[in-house]
Amino acid sequence: MIDSHCHLEMFENQISDVLRRAYDAGVNTFITVSSDKESIEKAVKISEQYPMVYAGIGIHPHDAVDLNEEILKKIFELTRHPKVIAVGEIGLDYHYENPPKDVQQKAFIRQLELAREVGLPVIIHSREAFEDTMKILKESGIKNGVMHCFSGNVNQAKKAIDHGFFISISGVVTFKNAKKIKEVAKFVPDEYLIIETDAPYLAPEPLRGKKNEPAFLIYVAKALAELRGVTEEDIERITTVNVKRLFHIGNLQKGEIIYKIRDTLYLNITNRCTNVCKFCIRFHTDYVKGHNLRLEREPSAKELIEAIGDPKSYKEVVFCGYGEPFLRLDLIKEVAKWVKDRGGKVRINTNGQGNLIHGRKILPELERLIDSISISLNAPDKETYNKICNPVYPDAYDAVIDFIKDAKKYVPDVRVTVVDIPEVDIKKCEILAKSLEVKFKVRHLNQVG
Repeated sequence: MIDSHCHLEMFENQISDVLRRAYDAGVNTFITVSSDKESIEKAVKISEQYPMVYAGIGIHPHDAVDLNEEILKKIFELTRHPKVIAVGEIGLDYHYENPPKDVQQKAFIRQLELAREVGLPVIIHSREAFEDTMKILKESGIKNGVMHCFSGNVNQAKKAIDHGFFISISGVVTFKNAKKIKEVAKFVPDEYLIIETDAPYLAPEPLRGKKNEPAFLIYVAKALAELRGVTEEDIERITTVNVKRLFHIGNLQKGEIIYKIRDTLYLNITNRCTNVCKFCIRFHTDYVKGHNLRLEREPSAKELIEAIGDPKSYKEVVFCGYGEPFLRLDLIKEVAKWVKDRGGKVRINTNGQGNLIHGRKILPELERLIDSISISLNAPDKETYNKICNPVYPDAYDAVIDFIKDAKKYVPDVRVTVVDIPEVDIKKCEILAKSLEVKFKVRHLNQVG
């Protein structure tokens, strides 16, 4: 894991021990963030001492009165340092209104101008000042940063995300009465989620009242996993990828041919598709639950089989990636047979156009090779389907309906899915699914995996 925000200078001569305990707890990268004029150079020096530490430098709103041209020049010069990866933490804090709002705003604007000039992302502190924070951010033109230790509500989180900002969740999410932050933690899309400790502040439950440490990041990950219905491993992977993407540190995983979410293994066999659905996540991110699904090349059956290992160790093995699996029917048959022969279960997620793609009914060829199939219905009628899915084949919708009818003959478990976008009448889709005598599931927009 990566602790995206801590203040290591506040541990003085204990830093090595603090980092060692964090490493033992599964945290291997740290961003130490300055807040006042004294800690700016300290943060950089710490990053020089420890290869796994990076620095963010800036003046916190509480110390905005100290910002002058000399300090701005120092920050500017230090942004050239290879271990300095952000300007921050900067922003607004109206909880005490000390210093006055206008002083805070002036310091915030000036540091945003500096960040834009040097091309670094920003780490934003915003407390009881969300509207002014967003107004100034929009006027600055900066759309690259993180709302550190987010304390707002879901609507405010959405506004920050719409502006391009990541949302960082701290140990507050573990507090029993932190209802608002728990709601935000459940809402934030995977590709905008980051975690932090803000150590030495805000120790999580069950350690409240103690001095917080980066080692305690695991409590944040655990709370998020429970709230979002995934594993701690999923949270670790998602947030690590996001920190690397935002701050351009470390190496990102190349396109993955297999990927695990919870206890299910997914096979990413193609990025090609016969639909161009307006809601498809592949058009705005390479990642699903922290896995890079943008293939550099399509894998062979041999590569997939070698990567799977023991198929019985998973709840099921699913053909599902950033494309339409049935474009590679022969590979599906070979790999599915291998999985079934070894006691595994197979599912296919498809747009239901397999018969159109191959010019024949393909499901008889898959009898006893597939345990379940999920077919994207997405619309109650042809007109709506063509509008939102933009299929290559003009008669795709009718073919999908026929495919669903056929699937019941050859696959034990058949389900159709619909994405809840405004153009789609969910109730009509549900009635259609009932008439086809198949299971029905609504998928939420931008929630994948």
